[in-house]
Amino acid sequence: MRMESPDFDEEEEIPLKEETSFSSSSSSPTKGRLTHHSHSHGNHHNHSNRNNHAFSFETTTAAVLSPDLPKSSVFRLLRITRIRSLYVVLIKAKINLLLPFGPLAIALHYLTGKHGWVFFFSLLGIAPLAERLGYVTEQLAFYTGPTVGGLLNATFGNATEMIISIFALKNDMIRVVQQSLLGSILSNMLLVLGCAFFTGGIVHYKKVQVFNKAAAVVNSGLLLMAVMGILFPAVLHFTHSEVHLGKSVLSLSRFSSCVMLVAYASYLFFQLKSQPNLYSPVDEEGVSGENSDEEEELELTQAEAIVWLAILTAWVSLLSGYLVDAIEGASESLNMSMAFISVILLPIVGNAAEHASAIMFAMKDKLDITIGVAVGSSTQISMFVIPFCVVVGWCMGKEMDLNFQLFETATLFITVLVVAFMMQEGTSNYFKGLMLILCYLIVAASFFVHVDPKTGDD
Repeated sequence: MRMESPDFDEEEEIPLKEETSFSSSSSSPTKGRLTHHSHSHGNHHNHSNRNNHAFSFETTTAAVLSPDLPKSSVFRLLRITRIRSLYVVLIKAKINLLLPFGPLAIALHYLTGKHGWVFFFSLLGIAPLAERLGYVTEQLAFYTGPTVGGLLNATFGNATEMIISIFALKNDMIRVVQQSLLGSILSNMLLVLGCAFFTGGIVHYKKVQVFNKAAAVVNSGLLLMAVMGILFPAVLHFTHSEVHLGKSVLSLSRFSSCVMLVAYASYLFFQLKSQPNLYSPVDEEGVSGENSDEEEELELTQAEAIVWLAILTAWVSLLSGYLVDAIEGASESLNMSMAFISVILLPIVGNAAEHASAIMFAMKDKLDITIGVAVGSSTQISMFVIPFCVVVGWCMGKEMDLNFQLFETATLFITVLVVAFMMQEGTSNYFKGLMLILCYLIVAASFFVHVDPKTGDD
């Protein structure tokens, strides 16, 4: 049952002509993707909606600053808007039921020291924060326009993975960084996309679901470029063909990372400025994206979005510290390898919000958004987050490189090829989804029996 917004209209009436309108629609669970669909069809409608919402917010602000209003009414109006902001960010979404697990994990860390429970509850506590971070980022993108909004999504869309990786880098846990980011890519491309294709195919079994093939091919190309960047350092290492033993792999990784960041920046420009029409949703039954804006409603002011972005980022950073500290202890207490925890468990919980949203959009027959959530997030992690971590490690004096070892590199290579073949037709059905899910089960089983040969790097 959906929670309704508290009725504040019963309060003492305030002489305003306009009130801030707040939507009771469900929050947007589209972390880590660039909303391709919002820059094409329905742009004029989106622009007018944005202007109307902005006018409503500005009117409320002007009313607060108006000298004609009594001071008690001003304070009451400010209190109402703050309560509504708290409700929208911290209460409205059902996933926020997991928020108390964060403080519980911190309490268990100091009271019991049981790393298994601290790790588990930290994961549960971070899941809603990751989803809310993506939601607040997209609220802020309403005020910045598509270009800056795209950069915000690229930076904060996968902020949770980046923060966890930076904490792990500080603790010299380079393999955890590599494996958790690899796991996020595998989880999004096989499990999330597979479940979305499967459920969408079951719900719409009488028709063939279609999506924008051009956008999918561009994403596949970027993923293959990321595989190239990760593959060559591993090949160089395992063929013992380095010019400077022990240094050439690191130098190549840093150079390749800078090139990948340039490529991703070029992709953003190409997508948002140069040829945005390439990413138009596929017209289905004569409907040209007229519902493209119904997933997203303006619910926060610009100042509120910035404040919440800072609060949520700080809270994720705090929980990430406890999570990283508990990983090694959790591996021993749960009797699982670090590789399995990093590649399978961390990403499944971290991508829970994306998983749910991708399935929901596939069931609504909006596969372009599903591809944006699943494959777009994988593209961001492989072309932005991984090279970013290499550069950050370079600045911190840590030898973070793109040599993910032979087993992990081969897994990524095969996964990208399988998904690229699945998407090349621009159609989906439940059988394609089932194949992707079964592929993920094989990957998960492989990492369950896999032991990292270089445990000293952890």
